[in-house]
Amino acid sequence: MPVNAYINRIATAVPEHEVHQFYLRYAASMLADNRRRIFERMAGLAGIEHRFSCFAPALDPEGPSVDLGGTFRRGAFPGTAARMAMFNEAAPVLAQKAVDGLHLGNEASRVTHLIVTTCTGFSAPGIDLDLVQRCGLPDGVERTMIGFMGCYAAVNGLKLARHIIRSDPQARVLLVNVELCTLHLRETTELEKLLSFCLWGDGCAATLITAEPPGIELDSFRCAVADEQRELMTWDIRDHGFDMVLSGQVPAAVQQALRSSQEAILSSRPPEAIDLWAVHPGGRTILDAVERALGLKPAALEPSREVLRRYGNMSSPTVMFVMEEMLKKPGGLLGCGMSFGPGLTAETMLFRTVS
Repeated sequence: MPVNAYINRIATAVPEHEVHQFYLRYAASMLADNRRRIFERMAGLAGIEHRFSCFAPALDPEGPSVDLGGTFRRGAFPGTAARMAMFNEAAPVLAQKAVDGLHLGNEASRVTHLIVTTCTGFSAPGIDLDLVQRCGLPDGVERTMIGFMGCYAAVNGLKLARHIIRSDPQARVLLVNVELCTLHLRETTELEKLLSFCLWGDGCAATLITAEPPGIELDSFRCAVADEQRELMTWDIRDHGFDMVLSGQVPAAVQQALRSSQEAILSSRPPEAIDLWAVHPGGRTILDAVERALGLKPAALEPSREVLRRYGNMSSPTVMFVMEEMLKKPGGLLGCGMSFGPGLTAETMLFRTVS
Protein backbone atom coordinates (compact mmCIF):
# COMPACT_ATOMS: atom_id res chain seq x y z
CA MET A 1 0.00 0.00 0.00
CA PRO A 2 1.55 3.37 -1.00
CA VAL A 3 2.55 5.77 1.75
CA ASN A 4 1.17 9.28 2.04
CA ALA A 5 3.17 12.48 1.57
CA TYR A 6 2.86 15.36 4.04
CA ILE A 7 3.86 18.99 3.99
CA ASN A 8 5.45 19.29 7.42
CA ARG A 9 6.65 22.89 7.30
CA ILE A 10 6.55 25.97 5.07
CA ALA A 11 8.66 29.10 5.48
CA THR A 12 8.34 32.19 3.31
CA ALA A 13 10.53 35.20 2.65
CA VAL A 14 10.49 38.45 0.67
CA PRO A 15 13.27 40.98 -0.02
CA GLU A 16 13.61 44.06 2.15
CA HIS A 17 12.66 46.69 -0.41
CA GLU A 18 8.97 47.74 -0.48
CA VAL A 19 8.21 49.05 -3.97
CA HIS A 20 4.47 49.10 -4.61
CA GLN A 21 3.71 52.77 -4.00
CA PHE A 22 6.97 53.75 -5.70
CA TYR A 23 6.02 51.76 -8.79
CA LEU A 24 2.54 53.30 -8.97
CA ARG A 25 4.10 56.75 -9.07
CA TYR A 26 6.71 55.67 -11.63
CA ALA A 27 4.12 54.07 -13.91
CA ALA A 28 1.83 57.09 -13.68
CA SER A 29 4.74 59.30 -14.77
CA MET A 30 4.92 57.34 -18.04
CA LEU A 31 1.37 58.33 -19.04
CA ALA A 32 -0.42 61.44 -20.23
CA ASP A 33 -2.94 62.95 -17.81
CA ASN A 34 -6.08 61.28 -19.20
CA ARG A 35 -4.51 57.80 -19.27
CA ARG A 36 -2.85 58.45 -15.93
CA ARG A 37 -6.26 58.86 -14.30
CA ILE A 38 -7.41 55.56 -15.83
CA PHE A 39 -4.25 53.85 -14.58
CA GLU A 40 -4.62 55.20 -11.05
CA ARG A 41 -8.29 54.18 -10.88
CA MET A 42 -7.63 50.63 -12.12
CA ALA A 43 -4.50 50.16 -10.00
CA GLY A 44 -6.52 51.23 -6.97
CA LEU A 45 -8.90 48.32 -7.58
CA ALA A 46 -6.14 45.68 -7.69
CA GLY A 47 -6.38 44.71 -4.00
CA ILE A 48 -2.61 45.11 -3.52
CA GLU A 49 -1.04 47.31 -0.86
CA HIS A 50 2.54 46.01 -0.69
CA ARG A 51 5.07 44.39 -2.99
CA PHE A 52 8.76 43.74 -2.48
CA SER A 53 11.77 43.79 -4.79
CA CYS A 54 15.37 42.58 -4.73
CA PHE A 55 16.54 46.01 -5.90
CA ALA A 56 16.20 49.25 -3.96
CA PRO A 57 13.95 51.84 -5.59
CA ALA A 58 15.35 55.24 -6.46
CA LEU A 59 14.60 58.21 -4.23
CA ASP A 60 12.46 59.91 -6.89
CA PRO A 61 10.02 57.77 -8.95
CA GLU A 62 10.04 60.46 -11.63
CA GLY A 63 13.83 60.74 -11.69
CA PRO A 64 16.34 59.45 -14.27
CA SER A 65 16.53 55.92 -12.82
CA VAL A 66 13.96 53.54 -11.37
CA ASP A 67 16.42 51.83 -9.02
CA LEU A 68 18.90 53.29 -6.55
CA GLY A 69 21.84 51.59 -8.26
CA GLY A 70 21.11 53.19 -11.63
CA THR A 71 20.67 49.93 -13.55
CA PHE A 72 17.12 50.71 -14.72
CA ARG A 73 17.80 54.12 -16.30
CA ARG A 74 15.04 55.77 -18.29
CA GLY A 75 15.70 55.22 -21.96
CA ALA A 76 18.30 52.52 -21.23
CA PHE A 77 16.77 49.65 -19.25
CA PRO A 78 19.16 46.67 -18.92
CA GLY A 79 19.26 43.73 -21.30
CA THR A 80 18.59 40.13 -20.38
CA ALA A 81 22.24 39.38 -19.49
CA ALA A 82 22.33 42.15 -16.86
CA ARG A 83 19.03 40.99 -15.39
CA MET A 84 20.32 37.40 -15.16
CA ALA A 85 23.40 38.65 -13.34
CA MET A 86 21.13 40.39 -10.83
CA PHE A 87 19.12 37.17 -10.45
CA ASN A 88 22.27 35.11 -9.84
CA GLU A 89 23.29 37.49 -7.07
CA ALA A 90 19.95 38.03 -5.33
CA ALA A 91 18.00 34.77 -5.76
CA PRO A 92 20.29 32.49 -3.69
CA VAL A 93 20.25 35.02 -0.84
CA LEU A 94 16.45 35.14 -0.79
CA ALA A 95 16.17 31.35 -1.15
CA GLN A 96 18.53 30.80 1.79
CA LYS A 97 16.45 33.22 3.85
CA ALA A 98 13.36 31.07 3.24
CA VAL A 99 15.15 27.78 3.90
CA ASP A 100 16.61 29.18 7.13
CA GLY A 101 13.02 29.88 8.18
CA LEU A 102 12.38 26.12 8.25
CA HIS A 103 14.90 25.83 11.12
CA LEU A 104 16.17 22.52 9.78
CA GLY A 105 19.28 22.44 11.97
CA ASN A 106 20.71 18.93 11.90
CA GLU A 107 17.78 17.88 9.72
CA ALA A 108 19.47 19.57 6.76
CA SER A 109 21.88 16.65 6.51
CA ARG A 110 18.91 14.27 6.18
CA VAL A 111 17.39 15.99 3.12
CA THR A 112 17.52 13.52 0.24
CA HIS A 113 15.92 15.55 -2.58
CA LEU A 114 15.99 19.22 -3.54
CA ILE A 115 13.41 20.60 -6.00
CA VAL A 116 13.73 24.21 -7.16
CA THR A 117 11.12 26.04 -9.23
CA THR A 118 11.77 29.35 -10.94
CA CYS A 119 10.84 31.10 -14.17
CA THR A 120 12.53 34.47 -13.63
CA GLY A 121 16.22 33.58 -13.89
CA PHE A 122 18.53 30.87 -15.20
CA SER A 123 22.21 29.92 -15.06
CA ALA A 124 24.32 26.80 -14.71
CA PRO A 125 25.71 25.88 -12.27
CA GLY A 126 22.59 27.29 -10.73
CA ILE A 127 20.69 28.12 -7.59
CA ASP A 128 20.28 24.43 -6.69
CA LEU A 129 24.02 23.97 -6.17
CA ASP A 130 24.20 27.31 -4.37
CA LEU A 131 21.58 26.10 -1.91
CA VAL A 132 23.45 22.85 -1.25
CA GLN A 133 26.44 24.89 -0.07
CA ARG A 134 24.54 27.69 1.67
CA CYS A 135 22.10 25.48 3.58
CA GLY A 136 24.34 22.58 4.55
CA LEU A 137 22.57 20.01 2.39
CA PRO A 138 24.33 16.72 1.57
CA ASP A 139 26.60 16.88 -1.48
CA GLY A 140 24.80 13.86 -2.89
CA VAL A 141 21.28 15.31 -2.56
CA GLU A 142 19.18 14.56 -5.65
CA ARG A 143 18.47 17.86 -7.41
CA THR A 144 15.65 18.71 -9.82
CA MET A 145 15.02 22.09 -11.46
CA ILE A 146 11.46 22.89 -12.62
CA GLY A 147 11.90 25.86 -14.92
CA PHE A 148 9.73 28.30 -16.82
CA MET A 149 6.35 26.90 -15.81
CA GLY A 150 5.19 30.19 -14.34
CA CYS A 151 2.78 30.59 -11.45
CA TYR A 152 1.63 26.97 -11.30
CA ALA A 153 5.14 25.49 -10.88
CA ALA A 154 4.80 25.07 -7.10
CA VAL A 155 1.88 22.67 -7.53
CA ASN A 156 3.95 20.62 -9.96
CA GLY A 157 6.79 20.70 -7.44
CA LEU A 158 4.48 19.29 -4.78
CA LYS A 159 3.26 16.67 -7.25
CA LEU A 160 6.83 15.54 -7.91
CA ALA A 161 7.61 15.51 -4.19
CA ARG A 162 4.59 13.26 -3.61
CA HIS A 163 5.79 10.84 -6.30
CA ILE A 164 9.24 10.72 -4.67
CA ILE A 165 7.82 10.07 -1.18
CA ARG A 166 5.46 7.37 -2.43
CA SER A 167 8.34 5.58 -4.19
CA ASP A 168 10.78 6.04 -1.29
CA PRO A 169 9.14 6.48 2.16
CA GLN A 170 12.52 7.43 3.67
CA ALA A 171 12.92 10.41 1.36
CA ARG A 172 12.89 13.94 2.77
CA VAL A 173 12.16 16.49 0.07
CA LEU A 174 13.02 20.20 0.22
CA LEU A 175 10.98 22.25 -2.27
CA VAL A 176 12.13 25.82 -2.95
CA ASN A 177 10.04 28.21 -5.08
CA VAL A 178 11.97 31.42 -5.78
CA GLU A 179 11.03 34.23 -8.16
CA LEU A 180 12.39 37.73 -8.77
CA CYS A 181 9.58 39.02 -10.95
CA THR A 182 10.47 42.69 -10.57
CA LEU A 183 13.72 42.15 -12.48
CA HIS A 184 11.64 42.04 -15.64
CA LEU A 185 10.16 45.50 -15.39
CA ARG A 186 9.79 47.00 -18.86
CA GLU A 187 9.93 50.64 -19.90
CA THR A 188 6.67 51.25 -21.75
CA THR A 189 3.82 53.66 -22.23
CA GLU A 190 1.30 50.86 -22.88
CA LEU A 191 -1.44 51.12 -20.28
CA GLU A 192 -2.16 47.37 -20.22
CA LYS A 193 1.50 46.46 -19.61
CA LEU A 194 1.89 49.08 -16.88
CA LEU A 195 -1.18 47.67 -15.17
CA SER A 196 0.24 44.15 -15.50
CA PHE A 197 3.46 45.25 -13.77
CA CYS A 198 1.30 46.43 -10.83
CA LEU A 199 0.85 42.77 -9.89
CA TRP A 200 4.37 41.44 -9.62
CA GLY A 201 6.55 41.09 -6.55
CA ASP A 202 9.55 39.02 -5.49
CA GLY A 203 9.32 36.17 -3.01
CA CYS A 204 10.38 32.67 -2.00
CA ALA A 205 8.81 29.71 -0.24
CA ALA A 206 10.63 26.70 1.22
CA THR A 207 8.72 23.53 2.06
CA LEU A 208 9.68 20.26 3.74
CA ILE A 209 7.74 17.20 2.52
CA THR A 210 8.10 13.74 4.11
CA ALA A 211 6.11 10.58 4.74
CA GLU A 212 5.63 11.60 8.38
CA PRO A 213 2.63 13.51 9.74
CA PRO A 214 1.52 15.94 11.04
CA GLY A 215 0.97 18.65 8.48
CA ILE A 216 -0.91 18.68 5.20
CA GLU A 217 -1.50 15.38 3.42
CA LEU A 218 -1.21 15.68 -0.36
CA ASP A 219 -4.17 13.76 -1.75
CA SER A 220 -4.55 14.05 -5.54
CA PHE A 221 -3.62 16.30 -8.46
CA ARG A 222 -5.45 17.37 -11.62
CA CYS A 223 -4.48 19.56 -14.55
CA ALA A 224 -6.89 21.52 -16.75
CA VAL A 225 -5.61 23.12 -19.97
CA ALA A 226 -7.63 25.54 -22.11
CA ASP A 227 -5.71 24.94 -25.35
CA GLU A 228 -7.90 27.19 -27.44
CA GLN A 229 -7.01 30.14 -25.19
CA ARG A 230 -3.31 29.52 -24.67
CA GLU A 231 -2.30 32.87 -26.20
CA LEU A 232 -4.03 34.77 -23.37
CA MET A 233 -1.12 34.14 -20.99
CA THR A 234 2.45 33.78 -22.27
CA TRP A 235 5.97 34.24 -20.89
CA ASP A 236 8.84 34.64 -23.38
CA ILE A 237 12.55 35.46 -23.16
CA ARG A 238 13.33 38.65 -25.09
CA ASP A 239 16.45 40.80 -25.55
CA HIS A 240 15.43 43.13 -22.72
CA GLY A 241 14.21 40.66 -20.11
CA PHE A 242 11.32 38.23 -19.97
CA ASP A 243 8.09 39.43 -21.54
CA MET A 244 4.78 38.53 -19.90
CA VAL A 245 1.53 38.77 -21.84
CA LEU A 246 -1.46 38.74 -19.50
CA SER A 247 -4.67 39.40 -21.39
CA GLY A 248 -7.65 41.03 -19.76
CA GLN A 249 -9.62 37.99 -20.96
CA VAL A 250 -7.78 35.65 -18.57
CA PRO A 251 -10.31 35.86 -15.68
CA ALA A 252 -13.22 34.89 -17.95
CA ALA A 253 -11.15 32.03 -19.41
CA VAL A 254 -10.24 30.79 -15.92
CA GLN A 255 -13.89 30.91 -14.90
CA GLN A 256 -14.93 28.90 -17.95
CA ALA A 257 -12.14 26.33 -17.49
CA LEU A 258 -13.00 25.74 -13.83
CA ARG A 259 -16.68 25.31 -14.54
CA SER A 260 -15.99 22.71 -17.22
CA SER A 261 -13.38 20.87 -15.10
CA GLN A 262 -14.99 21.20 -11.67
CA GLU A 263 -16.07 17.57 -11.34
CA ALA A 264 -12.60 16.22 -12.14
CA ILE A 265 -10.78 18.77 -9.96
CA LEU A 266 -12.97 18.10 -6.93
CA SER A 267 -13.25 14.32 -7.52
CA SER A 268 -17.03 14.65 -8.01
CA ARG A 269 -17.50 16.54 -4.75
CA PRO A 270 -19.60 19.71 -4.60
CA PRO A 271 -17.64 22.89 -3.77
CA GLU A 272 -19.39 23.14 -0.40
CA ALA A 273 -17.66 19.89 0.62
CA ILE A 274 -14.30 21.69 0.53
CA ASP A 275 -13.33 23.31 3.84
CA LEU A 276 -10.23 25.18 2.72
CA TRP A 277 -9.28 26.95 -0.51
CA ALA A 278 -5.64 27.71 -1.32
CA VAL A 279 -6.02 29.57 -4.61
CA HIS A 280 -3.08 31.30 -6.27
CA PRO A 281 -3.87 35.03 -6.07
CA GLY A 282 -2.86 35.92 -9.62
CA GLY A 283 -4.87 39.10 -9.26
CA ARG A 284 -8.13 40.32 -7.76
CA THR A 285 -10.09 39.55 -10.92
CA ILE A 286 -8.66 36.01 -11.01
CA LEU A 287 -9.89 35.38 -7.47
CA ASP A 288 -13.26 36.90 -8.34
CA ALA A 289 -13.48 34.51 -11.32
CA VAL A 290 -12.73 31.47 -9.14
CA GLU A 291 -15.33 32.61 -6.62
CA ARG A 292 -17.98 32.94 -9.35
CA ALA A 293 -17.06 29.70 -11.14
CA LEU A 294 -17.37 27.57 -8.00
CA GLY A 295 -20.08 29.56 -6.24
CA LEU A 296 -17.87 30.22 -3.20
CA LYS A 297 -18.72 32.49 -0.31
CA PRO A 298 -16.48 35.59 -0.02
CA ALA A 299 -14.73 34.29 3.11
CA ALA A 300 -13.52 31.18 1.26
CA LEU A 301 -10.77 33.05 -0.57
CA GLU A 302 -9.82 35.45 2.19
CA PRO A 303 -6.39 33.79 2.77
CA SER A 304 -5.59 34.27 -0.93
CA ARG A 305 -6.79 37.87 -0.94
CA GLU A 306 -4.69 38.62 2.14
CA VAL A 307 -1.54 37.25 0.48
CA LEU A 308 -2.32 39.34 -2.61
CA ARG A 309 -2.79 42.43 -0.45
CA ARG A 310 0.47 41.96 1.44
CA TYR A 311 2.77 40.72 -1.34
CA GLY A 312 1.20 40.91 -4.78
CA ASN A 313 1.68 38.08 -7.28
CA MET A 314 5.11 36.47 -6.80
CA SER A 315 4.56 33.78 -9.44
CA SER A 316 5.36 30.23 -8.23
CA PRO A 317 5.84 30.89 -4.47
CA THR A 318 2.54 32.71 -4.10
CA VAL A 319 0.28 29.71 -3.61
CA MET A 320 2.72 28.40 -0.99
CA PHE A 321 2.28 31.63 0.98
CA VAL A 322 -1.43 30.69 1.04
CA MET A 323 -0.62 27.07 1.94
CA GLU A 324 1.43 28.36 4.87
CA GLU A 325 -1.83 29.65 6.31
CA MET A 326 -3.45 26.24 5.75
CA LEU A 327 -0.83 24.67 8.06
CA LYS A 328 -2.32 26.71 10.91
CA LYS A 329 -5.76 25.12 10.50
CA PRO A 330 -7.01 22.25 12.69
CA GLY A 331 -6.78 18.67 11.52
CA GLY A 332 -9.49 16.82 9.60
CA LEU A 333 -10.23 19.51 6.99
CA LEU A 334 -10.41 18.92 3.24
CA GLY A 335 -8.79 21.53 1.01
CA CYS A 336 -8.34 22.39 -2.63
CA GLY A 337 -5.31 24.23 -3.99
CA MET A 338 -4.89 25.66 -7.48
CA SER A 339 -2.57 27.82 -9.53
CA PHE A 340 -2.87 29.27 -13.02
CA GLY A 341 -0.24 29.97 -15.64
CA PRO A 342 0.82 29.96 -19.28
CA GLY A 343 -1.11 27.61 -21.39
CA LEU A 344 -3.80 28.65 -20.25
CA THR A 345 -3.29 26.02 -17.53
CA ALA A 346 -4.73 25.32 -14.09
CA GLU A 347 -2.77 22.94 -11.85
CA THR A 348 -4.91 21.78 -8.93
CA MET A 349 -4.69 19.49 -5.93
CA LEU A 350 -6.74 18.16 -3.06
CA PHE A 351 -5.23 18.04 0.42
CA ARG A 352 -6.17 17.26 4.03
CA THR A 353 -4.98 18.82 7.27
CA VAL A 354 -3.61 16.27 9.75
CA SER A 355 -3.02 17.02 13.43
